[in-house]
Amino acid sequence: MATLRRILFATLSIVLMLLAAMFAYSNPTPIDVDIGFVKLERVSLALAFAFVFVAGWLFGLLTVALTLWRSANEKRRLKKTLRHAEAELTTLRAPQLEDAH
Repeated sequence: MATLRRILFATLSIVLMLLAAMFAYSNPTPIDVDIGFVKLERVSLALAFAFVFVAGWLFGLLTVALTLWRSANEKRRLKKTLRHAEAELTTLRAPQLEDAH
């Protein structure tokens, strides 16, 4: 199963690289990119698309990492609260169990 997954991943990667190369070959005209505070002149369209893709991917990674970090902190806090509640429950049950005998 893992081998099949690797083969599919490699095939998909090769296809995506070929599509990117075809896109770059089909659009050789350089463009001007005005970001607002910086103006880049005569940038390859494929390079501009690649930069935007990577920037979006990194932004997505950052937002997912922050969400997972918050979730891990919440999980840690809930585990600590649960341990305290279980300890309190154990101390409250102990006298009742001794009285039952």
